[in-house]
Amino acid sequence: MESPPAEPAPSRLTVLISGSGTNLQALINACSSRILPSSSIVRVISNRKAAYGLRRAEGAGIPTTYHNLLAYKKRFNDAGDPPTKSADALDSADTAARNAYDADLASLVLADAPDLVVCAGWMHILTTSFLSPLSSAKVPVINLHPALTREFDGTNAIARAHAAFQEGRIKRTGIMIHYVVRDVDRGEPIVVKEVEMREGEGLEGLEERIHVAEHELIVKGTGVALARLWEEREREKERSYSPPKYA
Repeated sequence: MESPPAEPAPSRLTVLISGSGTNLQALINACSSRILPSSSIVRVISNRKAAYGLRRAEGAGIPTTYHNLLAYKKRFNDAGDPPTKSADALDSADTAARNAYDADLASLVLADAPDLVVCAGWMHILTTSFLSPLSSAKVPVINLHPALTREFDGTNAIARAHAAFQEGRIKRTGIMIHYVVRDVDRGEPIVVKEVEMREGEGLEGLEERIHVAEHELIVKGTGVALARLWEEREREKERSYSPPKYA
């Protein structure tokens, strides 16, 4: 595996997950090896209680938190009788619930003072209620997406790419690690890897090849993002430095 640039200082990571946590495991392994030796995962947060990634984190001695969106939806939708609510009122309640959920998620994350947040199979669209506080705290958020830049944004990216290949519209797909912005999967790419399409390969075969490649790329992308972060912090120190004045 290609080693990412070395970080100049110890780095604290918060990882957001929703599923089995194979990419989380790649990060755990990297943090305990020469690949990301000065990094540590300070917390793993899942929006799904049954996510196996929580067990992986607990097995590695990493604090975990289950952050449940359904509880927020219930709280906001119970403000009145749902059967009598209009569709607009229900949509408004759902929006309020998501904003409150994301704001509390931001507070939860920032309480651990991480340097970087890594979305590793996090199946929840982050709103500005989360992104703005993280931006103000100068904590970047990065995400793994199993598609190339501006191709197959959003869910089911691998299946959509496979279908496009079957229709003769593409010859390759890929994976990217990118910065998270308000527009889904449209943030600046950090690292990108192309994956060739193969004649006669089923969807399961393509998914397996992409998932294997993800484990390497998420580690590499995390290392690159951390190196950039520390370089920017050093530049900020230099810009703010005032040399002593002598009489």
